[in-house]
Amino acid sequence: MTNLLIPDSETGRRLVFFLSMEEYAADHLSSIAPEGAFFIWQVDPTVIFGRNQDMKAEVDVEFCKSRNIAMYRRKSGGGCVFADRGNIMISYIKPCTDVSALFSEFLGRLAAFLRHLGIDAQVSGRNDVLVDGRKVSGNAFSLRPSGSGIVHGTFLYNLDFDTMSRALTPSRAKLGSKGVQSVSQRVMNLKPLLDAAGLGLEEL
Repeated sequence: MTNLLIPDSETGRRLVFFLSMEEYAADHLSSIAPEGAFFIWQVDPTVIFGRNQDMKAEVDVEFCKSRNIAMYRRKSGGGCVFADRGNIMISYIKPCTDVSALFSEFLGRLAAFLRHLGIDAQVSGRNDVLVDGRKVSGNAFSLRPSGSGIVHGTFLYNLDFDTMSRALTPSRAKLGSKGVQSVSQRVMNLKPLLDAAGLGLEEL
């Protein structure tokens, strides 16, 4: 699998650049990396909601506008997420004939990587990687007409949970179905676990 390296930008790049990069890579895999490719990226504070979500039911739009938090709809399904510079985004792109198999492969690799670092990570359901029952990675999927699949998602290192909790506003019923009362109760950062190993954001 090929690691695509994206040069840094002095002004930073918006989320749409990276989503477009995914599609370009997926549509040109045969010439770029026929065995598959991945790249990692970061954005300034941004809310990303799924293809079928009702933005106003999931996002405090006025709060986001007041804090200059960007808001984008992605083509993949799944839930609403908040990302900032304390989060690593991962895009994983391969030829795909079986969506479930590609999801399972990616999440398995991610969990195995964390276990290699001494963190007891487990795949949960179709979309998530958990540590101590709390999410450290949530992911979504889209399929390109070219026959390539894109799995992309979060990798929580030191996300600003206070801002996330104000930006995302899922219903109490939705939270209750997960057995929690707030968005922040369901997630955790990896930084406290990695500090002991002397592993910072750049090394991760």
